[in-house]
Amino acid sequence: MNIKYFSIKTVAALVISGMLLTSCESLNNTQKGGAIGAGGGAAAGAIIGKMTGNTALGAVIGAAVGGTAGVLIGKKMDKQAEEIKTELPNVKVERVEEKIIVEFNSAVLFGFDQSNLTAEAKKNLDDLVTILNKYPDTDIEIQGHTDNTGTAEYNQKLSRTRADNVANYLIEHNIKSERITAIGYSFRVPKYDNATAEGRKQNRRVEFVITANEKMKNDAAKEAGTQN
Repeated sequence: MNIKYFSIKTVAALVISGMLLTSCESLNNTQKGGAIGAGGGAAAGAIIGKMTGNTALGAVIGAAVGGTAGVLIGKKMDKQAEEIKTELPNVKVERVEEKIIVEFNSAVLFGFDQSNLTAEAKKNLDDLVTILNKYPDTDIEIQGHTDNTGTAEYNQKLSRTRADNVANYLIEHNIKSERITAIGYSFRVPKYDNATAEGRKQNRRVEFVITANEKMKNDAAKEAGTQN
């Protein structure tokens, strides 16, 4: 299956760069975009995610198209996001620039400390697949996260396997494999407070980052050109 994967070691190597010696607070949007562009793709996005404590956000910072084309893409993403909110009321849906971040608590998808999809998970993913197939000109990054209970090695394997299983389920249900990137982050990038039971529960999550692919960007640019 043609799924793209990035290891934590790759992310760590990217972090060791002069730009990342600067704190996140001092980076403006242009510099964040430069970090993404210089590193390339999801692995570079993980750099910003590590600095902000939000890998899903990091995956989209600096990737905005902007201008009229960005507005056109944003409208399509607005429509898709609203459909996801309607069909999957138990997940968190966030719009960032021209992108969509969908957060599943792992309990919705897996049993405790398990990586096999539950029956409820498959129903939720079926609803998401229906929407994703309506918008074929998007790419989907699937991020697996855990809490900090247990070893880094164990949690890396668990987060990666969960991301893999979600990705494979989507592919089995007609989402083209070239649209999908799957990444396991273990507990390295907590989004919530691991010092509390509720925070650990929330950190056990799978996030989808939905972005415009090159076709959507090119189509939007052409349409924007006719309006200018």
